[in-house]
Amino acid sequence: MTGQDKQRHAVVIGAGIVGACTALALSRRGVRVTVVDPAPPGGRQAASYGNGAFISPASIIPMSVPGLWRKVPGFLMDRTGPLTIDWASLPRLSPWLARFLLAGLTGPRLTRTAANLAALLHKGPERHLALARDIGVEGVIRQDGLLYVYANRAEFAAEATLWALRRANGLTWTELDAAALRQAEPALSDRYGFGVLVERGAHCVDPGAYVGAILAASKADLRVARATHIRPGVVGTDHGQIACDATVLTAGMASAHLARTLGDTIPMEAERGYHIELPDPPIALRRPIMPNDGKMANTMTANGLRAAGQVELSHAGADPDWRRAEILRDHLIRTYPALRDADWSRAHLWQGNRPSTPDGLPVIGAASVPGVWYGFGHGHLGLNAAPHTADLLADLMTGTPPAIDIQAFAPRRFARGAPRITT
Repeated sequence: MTGQDKQRHAVVIGAGIVGACTALALSRRGVRVTVVDPAPPGGRQAASYGNGAFISPASIIPMSVPGLWRKVPGFLMDRTGPLTIDWASLPRLSPWLARFLLAGLTGPRLTRTAANLAALLHKGPERHLALARDIGVEGVIRQDGLLYVYANRAEFAAEATLWALRRANGLTWTELDAAALRQAEPALSDRYGFGVLVERGAHCVDPGAYVGAILAASKADLRVARATHIRPGVVGTDHGQIACDATVLTAGMASAHLARTLGDTIPMEAERGYHIELPDPPIALRRPIMPNDGKMANTMTANGLRAAGQVELSHAGADPDWRRAEILRDHLIRTYPALRDADWSRAHLWQGNRPSTPDGLPVIGAASVPGVWYGFGHGHLGLNAAPHTADLLADLMTGTPPAIDIQAFAPRRFARGAPRITT
C-alpha cells in the first residue's frame, strides 16, 4: 500500500481498542476497511471493555523489574497478592516466565524498556482527548489527573528508582502530604498519608462505548466472524473468505495463533485481569486513584465505581477465579471506609485477558508474509497506546516513515537468531 492507493482495501482482524483506532486511522487515509471480530465491538468479551480506564503517562514501567525473580515463590504461594501464578499452568508458562524475568533483570534493560514505552505513550491523554472530540464523544475522556496514594512518604521512597525513571522520561507530578491528600480526596481512608498527583493523567468513563464509537466513526464494514487463517490477499473466516490488499492483526490473545500460521512465533501469555464495579456508590471520587497497597485502578465510570487490576498468570481459557474480584472489593472497602455498608450484591464482576509479551513491549510491524502487519501484545497498555499504535501502523502501511523508532517493537525480535539483549 502507498499513499496514492486511495481505494485500497485493508482487513483489520480484531475490534478492540487497538483495532478500532487502526480502522479509523486507515479510513482517514483513504483506505477502505473491513473489521473482523467474533463479537460486536465494546462487549464484555473484550479486554477493552473491562480495563481500569487509566490513560496514564506514568505507565512506562513494565511488570518485570530488577529483583522481581526473588518474589516468584511468593507469587506461587499467595493467591491474594496483586500478582499471582497458577501452579497448574506453571509448566506451560515456564518458558515465557524465564524470558519475562530476564527482560527486567538489570537496570539498563529496565531503562531501555521504559524509554521505548515512553515514546509509544507520548501524549497519550492528549491523543485521546483529540480523538474523542473529533468523533463527537468528547465527554467520554476526562483529564482530571490521576492520583497515586501511599501509606506514607517512606513507602513512596521505596519506589524512588521507578519514579526517577519516569521523571527522566519527562513525567511531572505534584506531591501531596496527608493534609493535602485529605483535601484532594476526602473519601480516602486516613491510612494513606502521601500522594502523587499526575496532572496530565486522563481516564475513560466508558471504555466499551468508546471502542464502539471509534469503530462507528471509521465507517468500516464490520463482519461478525472469527478469522481462521491469513494468506497474501485474503483473510479466511468461519463465514467465508475476504479478499484484500493488506491485513492488520490486532486480535489480542488470538493474535499469537494466527501469527504462528504465518511463520512468526510470538511468545504471548494472558495477564488475566478482573474488575468489580459498584453501581450508585455512596461516594464519588474526584479523580481516579491507584492505592499502592492494592495496585488497582479505582475509577468512576458511567456504570459506577470500578476497581480493576490484579494479574493472574494462568491459561487464558481457564475458568475465572472470582476470589480475585473479591480481593478488589476488600481493597475498596479498606481504601474508602464509606463503602463498608454498600450493597455489594449489586456489584458487577468481570474477567478478561490482557495479551502480554515477556519483554513488556507490544508487537508493532510487518509480518514475515508480505502485506500483513501486526499490532498486538499491549498487555495492560492497550487503551493508553491505541491511538499512537494505530498511527504507526497506518504510517507503515502507507509508506510514511514512522514518527518514532519502532525497532524495539519489531515482531522479529523473538525469532531465532535475533540479537539478544546482554546487559
